[in-house]
Amino acid sequence: MEKYLYKTALFLGAFLFFQTAAWGQSLDSVAVVQKEWTVTPIKKGIVWKQGHFDNLFESQQEINFVEIDLRKHRKRILMAADSVQLKTAAQFAGENDALVAINGGFFDMENGGAWDYIKVANRVVNRTKKATDRANAVLLISRKRVEIHPAAAIDYENHKAPNVLLSGPLLIHQQREAELGANAFNANRHPRSAIAVTSDKKLLLMVVDGRNRMAEGMNLRELARVLRWLGAKDAMNLDGGGSSTLYVKGATENNVVNYPSDNKRFDHEGLREVANIIYLKD
Repeated sequence: MEKYLYKTALFLGAFLFFQTAAWGQSLDSVAVVQKEWTVTPIKKGIVWKQGHFDNLFESQQEINFVEIDLRKHRKRILMAADSVQLKTAAQFAGENDALVAINGGFFDMENGGAWDYIKVANRVVNRTKKATDRANAVLLISRKRVEIHPAAAIDYENHKAPNVLLSGPLLIHQQREAELGANAFNANRHPRSAIAVTSDKKLLLMVVDGRNRMAEGMNLRELARVLRWLGAKDAMNLDGGGSSTLYVKGATENNVVNYPSDNKRFDHEGLREVANIIYLKD
């Protein structure tokens, strides 16, 4: 009898745990889907959306993203990079007449240049310096399409797309959340940047702020869920932390709409120098 009661208690405990987790996820998804975002039209087919959450994943979160209709604007989606020199995302954007921009892939903070393979306008800017499990997703940009693929599924170094970025981890593939490894980079909360393509042919450039009492940041599972709830079909993580920057021309004094964390203040000034950006040309 005691053994039966013990097993019953274990079963009920596990049931309540998973029910509570599912209920929490349901509340989070409703909060994102039904959010009254602050919506700022930039141009026809391009909008900037901002939202603050007092309780998303049991934390304060600040999310900014730009939604671009690829049916209207895919030919002006481009990348900019430097093989050695680091610049802020805002500087890259200004030099390339960008309307909106987001920081790109990981980079070598000591020697400059991208850490992983990147090709811009048919020119290889940097080759992978050292392969990592983290860089398992590829962004392909051409005048005809913008695509995100698992790196293992495509010969990206010989692909005909003029713009290719290796980064990651992959977050969503064909509407399903990708498997994420159990490590601190994936599991800890940080500022995050991501790019996604939705089922209705929209491109999302998203930054989640962090390292501040106003914005805790997200782990990659949380980031993937937010993107999936917003309709992402395919999505990949970009360089985050102090690098996370979302640029919207004319939206603020320095054109940065999120709160970069490198100056440890909740303002638009704490930009970190990076090696490359993804942008929409004005």
